Amino acid sequence: MPNQMTLDQFENILEEIGYITERDDRIALTTFLATELDKPLLVSGPAGVGKTEIAKVLSRVFEAPLIRLQCYEGLDETKALYEWNYQRQLLKIQMGREHLQEEDLFSTEYLLPRPLLQALLSEERTVLLIDEIDKTDSEFEAFLFELLGEFQVTIPEMGTIHAKKRPIVVLTSNGERELSDGLKRRCIFLHVEPPSVKKEVRILRAKIPDLPERLALEVARAVNVLRERLSLNKIPSVSETMDWAKALLVMGKTGLEPAWVDATLTLLLKSQEDVELFYREMGAERLLFESSKVESSKGAQGERHCHGHQQS
Repeated sequence: MPNQMTLDQFENILEEIGYITERDDRIALTTFLATELDKPLLVSGPAGVGKTEIAKVLSRVFEAPLIRLQCYEGLDETKALYEWNYQRQLLKIQMGREHLQEEDLFSTEYLLPRPLLQALLSEERTVLLIDEIDKTDSEFEAFLFELLGEFQVTIPEMGTIHAKKRPIVVLTSNGERELSDGLKRRCIFLHVEPPSVKKEVRILRAKIPDLPERLALEVARAVNVLRERLSLNKIPSVSETMDWAKALLVMGKTGLEPAWVDATLTLLLKSQEDVELFYREMGAERLLFESSKVESSKGAQGERHCHGHQQS
């Protein structure tokens, strides 16, 4: 279903709602193409780089309700698709023993839709987020093929249910296991890396308007060094960068100081093992020294996609 929107208009809306993209990250272009081609979008990348945020942003862009299926080990179709309302069915049996037909019990009246079926039955277009699909098993992936490929599901007692309005589908993966070729084939693929220094500064300034420019730059540079120079079990996420910047702002800081890096480090590093690694291999003073050498334009060639003006 065409969106009646150009790529430039899509990028402008992203900017208006405060979602920052760059030409090199391909987020705007790939997401736009997925919506135009009516294909599910499979977004991979480390935890905390903003994969889930893409679905939330699409919900705002297209003014479509967000329906979220949070995946976990052991998730099956009864939790993701539907369950029967056994209490109502039992009550119906007790009330109409003589004239009851089997089809009377297996209708939408007794169906309890879960997120996948909610998206298909919705009278309006929705954004369906299947979050952390890599936490499920290969059997659940195979179960999704019909939904992702044909926007329909089959319920044994009722037959095939087609989507009333095709949802915009976003799947995310942290890469805990390799996903099947069958799932990948049905999706448009996007890999998201942690933001460049320049992009993260723009995110900080957009989300925290009162943040001094100097502090935003120093925070982004320091986080970039932590992500790239240390073998952390968990790299700081964008939201954790924002928490750190907000904490420093609350304390009245306009720039980074070693003492305040030490005092607030656990806003970024969330395990004692990573904290010990930081002090063993770097420390606050060296972090500030190394981050002062990081170019703010590192990893960013332009502030926005400019596809119409790129050289081939």
